[in-house]
Amino acid sequence: MKTVAQLLVEHLIRWGVTHVFGIPGKPVTPLVMEMDRQGIVFVLSKHEGGAGFAAAGYAFEGGRLGAALGTAGPGGINMLTAAGQAKATGVPVLFLTGQPPIKEIGKVLGQDSTPFGTDLVKMFEPVTKFSARIERGELLETYLRHAIEQAFTGVKGPVHLSIPLDVLTEEVRPFQISMPTHYPAVLSANLDQVIEWLDAARRPVLFVGGGVHACRAYEELRQLAERWSIPVMTMPGGKGAFVSGHPLSLGAFGLGGNDTSKAYLSEGVDVMVVLGSQLSDLELPGLTPDMYPRRMIHFDYEPTFIGKAVPVPVLPVLGDLKRNLQELLRLTDGRRVELTSLYAEVAAASERAAETEEPAESRGLTGRQTIRVLRAALPKEAVVYGDAGSHSFYVVKHFDIEVPGTFYFEEVFATMGRAIGYAVGAQLAEPHKTIVCLTGDGCLFMNGTEISTAVNYEAPVIFVVMNNGSLDMVEKGMARHLGRAIGTNYTVPIHVAKFGEAMGAEAFRCSTEEELYAAVTQALAMRRTAVIEVMADPLEIPPTMARG
Repeated sequence: MKTVAQLLVEHLIRWGVTHVFGIPGKPVTPLVMEMDRQGIVFVLSKHEGGAGFAAAGYAFEGGRLGAALGTAGPGGINMLTAAGQAKATGVPVLFLTGQPPIKEIGKVLGQDSTPFGTDLVKMFEPVTKFSARIERGELLETYLRHAIEQAFTGVKGPVHLSIPLDVLTEEVRPFQISMPTHYPAVLSANLDQVIEWLDAARRPVLFVGGGVHACRAYEELRQLAERWSIPVMTMPGGKGAFVSGHPLSLGAFGLGGNDTSKAYLSEGVDVMVVLGSQLSDLELPGLTPDMYPRRMIHFDYEPTFIGKAVPVPVLPVLGDLKRNLQELLRLTDGRRVELTSLYAEVAAASERAAETEEPAESRGLTGRQTIRVLRAALPKEAVVYGDAGSHSFYVVKHFDIEVPGTFYFEEVFATMGRAIGYAVGAQLAEPHKTIVCLTGDGCLFMNGTEISTAVNYEAPVIFVVMNNGSLDMVEKGMARHLGRAIGTNYTVPIHVAKFGEAMGAEAFRCSTEEELYAAVTQALAMRRTAVIEVMADPLEIPPTMARG
């Protein structure tokens, strides 16, 4: 016989989990002690939300299950936003929360998580794929099996189990649950029609979103583009899925997009192939009715948002994106539709849309300057996590991707400060990679103390913080569209470098391109947690105005 805590930790180890992120409390103490006994590193985060983000980054970068632990009541509640972000990103994270003893249910209990208090099971339901309370030890096998199946089948995502203190110490018969790898991926039944549409297309385009990152379908995307010579444009969340220097790359479209992609669309598209996108309001700015394609092929796991955003005939391709692309390529193996004239079309669109940067009085580093220096200083294989804000849209617009899968940004749920935690978890999952977090002062105020977590666990993340003393994207949007901005400026801006020093990190403050390049170079050489403050131009208009 073994305790529930013992069996749960044994399964985490069996599933490849090496780090669990969280903050301890009395109801979860048996789990923390058992993790230490069995060799899992319990990472003491600074906030349960930061723990959830780090667990998601660990899962996303490491390609495995992430785990976050919070105590009862407010400890669990603090992780709800991180669970919602993990669901939006399609990341498998097991959120574990405590509860006072089940035998005491119905009494007034400190940090009660039962239906008599703040019911964590119900709270987690909208932001996870499965949420349940294990009310007695014999239910552990059933609920744990279902949770792991939900986390890894279909669209991956977070799950939640609440386990009372006395249940954690119950003894039950041992069991073993394997990862649900035996379930076949769902394939669409109409791939032959997709081939017909692509064969007939004369001016197609690939519209790429963040779902390509979620399933790591980079090679399939490249082969699809090259097999039919289809130009590729990436949505904000799809940035990083396709190499910028590829002859078929049109660059970015949507919020933060460039004029090259608009120039191509403005001259007509007969078939638009949507991959890994649900066509949100951050992906479609700039797509006017005169640019609509004649018809669309839309790959998505299920039909909820297919045909809702652009009023044209749509061919839905349902099921697993990566597996459907692999099958599509298998069915057309040995063939190549020669439409090489489209290479010239892409080059011509790029030339027509050539951008010029007007010289301006120096008020700090512009977004374009910052991104240009980062690209020059960082290794091509460095992995950059973009936070929610103007800073990431400068990346969308100006950062060249040299290796697929080296920039990640989620623009729809868009939790501010999430990239700070994601980067910490990613670095602990892949300690030999260069992990960079690009964030802003607003995000730093929300989740910046997780820099201390990176320091404490010797994670050499490079945090680049663009500081302009405001909530830039909101401020500029309000001012442009409503005439003035309210509640968007900090009376006393944060001194980011001093904050980084207070967290124990190496810190730099940069006002010129030369200083920024030197700081990044030095941080790379140190292999220690580093905070690089970029004194950003507070008057620069970010490439986010099209949303309204």
